[in-house]
Amino acid sequence: MNGSVNDVTPRWSPTQEQIESTALWRFMQQHGYDDYAAFHRWSVEHLEDFWADLWRHFDIAADGSPDVVLADDSMPGARWFPDVALSYPEHVFRGRDPERVAVRHASELRALDTWTWARLEQETARIAAGLRRMGVGRGDRVAAYLPNIPEALAAMLATASLGAAWSSCSPDFGAATVLDRFEQIEPTVLLTVDGYRYGGKDFDRREVVRELSAGLPTLAHTVVLPYLGAAEQWPLPGASWDDAFPATEEALTFERVPFDHPLWILYSSGTSGKPKAIVHCHGGILLEHLKTAAFHVDAHPGDRVFWFTTTGWMMWNFLVSMLLVDAEIVLYDGNPAAPDPATLWDLAERAGITIFGTSAAYLHAQMKLGVEPGEGRDVSSIRAVGSTGSPLSPAGFEWVYEHIGEDVWLFSISGGTDVCAAFVGGTPVLPVYVGELQAPALGVALESWDETGRPVVG
Repeated sequence: MNGSVNDVTPRWSPTQEQIESTALWRFMQQHGYDDYAAFHRWSVEHLEDFWADLWRHFDIAADGSPDVVLADDSMPGARWFPDVALSYPEHVFRGRDPERVAVRHASELRALDTWTWARLEQETARIAAGLRRMGVGRGDRVAAYLPNIPEALAAMLATASLGAAWSSCSPDFGAATVLDRFEQIEPTVLLTVDGYRYGGKDFDRREVVRELSAGLPTLAHTVVLPYLGAAEQWPLPGASWDDAFPATEEALTFERVPFDHPLWILYSSGTSGKPKAIVHCHGGILLEHLKTAAFHVDAHPGDRVFWFTTTGWMMWNFLVSMLLVDAEIVLYDGNPAAPDPATLWDLAERAGITIFGTSAAYLHAQMKLGVEPGEGRDVSSIRAVGSTGSPLSPAGFEWVYEHIGEDVWLFSISGGTDVCAAFVGGTPVLPVYVGELQAPALGVALESWDETGRPVVG
């Protein structure tokens, strides 16, 4: 071992060249800082200046004036940028080269393929037009029972482009679990698949879709994507995807909405009663995810960012937002250990993944199974590994460096569904110490307290 929790020797340190290549370093330099800790301190002590500077740095497109940053700082009830109207998906598509790849995707049902920005825009436009014909508009809710496939991405962007709110569950959830979530938000449209494949086994979900349709009295429309192809056996429990969303000549447009207008609805785990619905807004997610993608994940054009997730975990939303900085994203739907435990490393090689995101549980499982990511495949494209969901053990840190690469930046992050972002984690200008998260995120006043409520920082 080259490091341990009690060892002050970094396991990895960025070179000065690597530091100076990051968007975070350039942003720090613009403010006259070389030291991340000092810059972080400024970001929390001058909160309005920090978020106003982010607005300017990312050249946010909006109607109205951003001059009033924080109109009310009471908690709960803080009001940010009250005088503006903007659109999250407008910034996803803004200035993109239509011929470049936006999304790489694979699943147990589909071979690795790509969607260009032009394809993503076309698919989003046809879904938006179809939803508009169904009467979906500002303030409505669209519920999705969809896997981690590009159609789900396009449907989310289409929903948001209309000013409606998106909420998704993974199709491995049972009817009762889904109803516990969706019945709270009273959706008017349900988007779903007929089934999915996991671990080589097909799971027909049409009967579950019928239960959902019956259990959601506010539904006016159910649209089914024949992902599994079970439609040949008996009719789909709703309109087919292509019938509801035919090709269109309508251009994709964006409804600009107030800063705090609902974008998507996530849910707490449900361990203490019914899952709690958590509403995230266009403006808050846009600024937070631009900050996170550019500065804390260090994603940029040329990167291919992957995170192993389903549409039922906030990391799906987090991954989608890497598009805001014009990085490619890589989607995968299926069992990460089928047909063998190295499936995701095969994907990393084939898709040329540069930032490989997963859970600590996955890395620990790979370690126990004796998987060798670089054996028989080339994973040298991976320059960074992200880990979240639970603490990554010191042995997990060592496994990444010994089996993926000594020059990999490993960032363990911790955040929450309530913010759909990280409180603490990736900081590409700092060294990595075994068993530690690197630093609090910019704008986050993070402290650790003892049992008596006293800070124990340092």
